[in-house]
Amino acid sequence: MVSYSAVLGVFAVALALVLTPGPNMIYLVSRCISQGRRAGLVSLGGVAIGFLIYLTATNLGLAAVFTAVPALYTAVKLAGAAYLAWLAVQAVRGTVSAFEPTELQQDSNRRLFTMGLATNLLNPKIAIMYISVIPQFVDPAAGHILLQGFTLGGVQIAVAVAVNLAIVVLAGSIAQFLAVRPTWLRVQRYVMGTVLGLLAVRVATDGGKPVPA
Repeated sequence: MVSYSAVLGVFAVALALVLTPGPNMIYLVSRCISQGRRAGLVSLGGVAIGFLIYLTATNLGLAAVFTAVPALYTAVKLAGAAYLAWLAVQAVRGTVSAFEPTELQQDSNRRLFTMGLATNLLNPKIAIMYISVIPQFVDPAAGHILLQGFTLGGVQIAVAVAVNLAIVVLAGSIAQFLAVRPTWLRVQRYVMGTVLGLLAVRVATDGGKPVPA
């Protein structure tokens, strides 16, 4: 079964990534501020489905590919570490807040949902999370690999959806709060940059190999 340490590890990583401004956060906040909270909730539904697609595809398909071609797994892992390091640098150097989005046109619920889905599926942070990060917490000696993958992926989805839901509900209030307290933005950037930098080092130096489901 999945260990508590693995669950806590994925929880911490998922929390750090979802709190780092990226495509999902920017899109959801933009929708909330431009079109209202309901539009943000519909968009979040598309984002959530995107998580489920990544979870299923990773556990049922990519694991087998990486097992058959270990060099590909290593390449993806190193690419993931490099991307996380880049995110860390961008977090520290960043000057734009996700809560200062550009205005967007008014869209239908169908388009809002579809755009939320597409934004998540094309989000490099999520791809790296499922391909390079979560597998680091899977322990072949702990039991069924597929069950572990889905369980840990479920933890990530729960954290991401819960945090994004809070952001959708509070987007307007958060934007007003940060507008008059720029110090909080600097603190957030340095904290997230440190966490992502440490995560990049862990992914790059981990000696684990892909394991079959």
